[in-house]
Amino acid sequence: MCLFFSANWCRPCRGFIPHLVELYDTLRKRGVSLEIVFVSFDREEDGFNEHLKSMPWLAVPFDVNLHRRLIDRYRVDRIPSFIPLYSDDDMTVQDLIGCIEDYGANAFPFTRKRHEELKAIDKRKRDEANLEELLAGEGCNFLTSGDDIKVPVSELTDKTIGLYFSAYWSPPCRSFTIQLTDVYNNLNAAKNSHCFEIVLISTDRDLKEFNVNRSSMPWLAIPYEDRTRHDLCRIFDIKGIPALVVIGPDGKVISENGKFIVSSYGADAYPFTESRIRDLEAALRSQGETLPQQVEDIKHEHVLKLDMAKAYVCDFCKKQGKFWAFSCDVCDYDLHPSCVEKLHKD
Repeated sequence: MCLFFSANWCRPCRGFIPHLVELYDTLRKRGVSLEIVFVSFDREEDGFNEHLKSMPWLAVPFDVNLHRRLIDRYRVDRIPSFIPLYSDDDMTVQDLIGCIEDYGANAFPFTRKRHEELKAIDKRKRDEANLEELLAGEGCNFLTSGDDIKVPVSELTDKTIGLYFSAYWSPPCRSFTIQLTDVYNNLNAAKNSHCFEIVLISTDRDLKEFNVNRSSMPWLAIPYEDRTRHDLCRIFDIKGIPALVVIGPDGKVISENGKFIVSSYGADAYPFTESRIRDLEAALRSQGETLPQQVEDIKHEHVLKLDMAKAYVCDFCKKQGKFWAFSCDVCDYDLHPSCVEKLHKD
């Protein structure tokens, strides 16, 4: 038996209830003898009644004084709160709400021991699991293409895989998708084979957003209804989007910082290994050693100094540049090293 402290006016409570309903239904179907009792923080009976409509379990009748005694008895200082009555505080997971959101019915019986077991499983999947164990959900061992063709996860074997955590509602995601699409197309065209595959791990808010998001991408996606999407966000501890986790042909994680690598080096970073990045950085350092430390441009009044820039627009050719630039410390003026050579020749 568990007590669920919640209120209709509380947005996090309303957001948590679908997770708890799913857990409740799943466990009861498994034959687990579980009952939940709702204890309200609502100030008005109408709010209590409205909130109760979303719950398939029992409730303490609306009585503000009785609710207050229960709140004090169980030292509830925040909502939503979920308190099992069959165990003591030392056994129960400290953040049980977060644990249920992360693991659903698998969080039962809500003990610290069970939580540690689940975290150990996540770590093993991150460090050792093969692609099928990572990407194939319960009863769903396929991915979907943009034209709704089902592609077995097994077809990704021996490829470098990018797990792309993204959502259509995020402007940074839409911007990075354009860059990632160029890398994806360039690599697969240049290699004359499908050497690099990307799998969308959507964090879109609904199916409509997911379909719009997927329509802009040439790669595969985990189906929206597959809970594996949420599991992967937890397994790789995704705190912000866009994010790109790169997995090598051997099924092992190459990098959890794929977005930075792609943004910095583009398709040149393939196969995205540490050794490849070291080679690129060494080549950049060698290039910098061959360039002068400062130059003068007759079209600009200040001395331009050699600088490392993540991204800039050249004021001579008006094209995007990255890495080495000749920049002005006084004003926003940058030149490609190659454009400096052209200016000097002219």
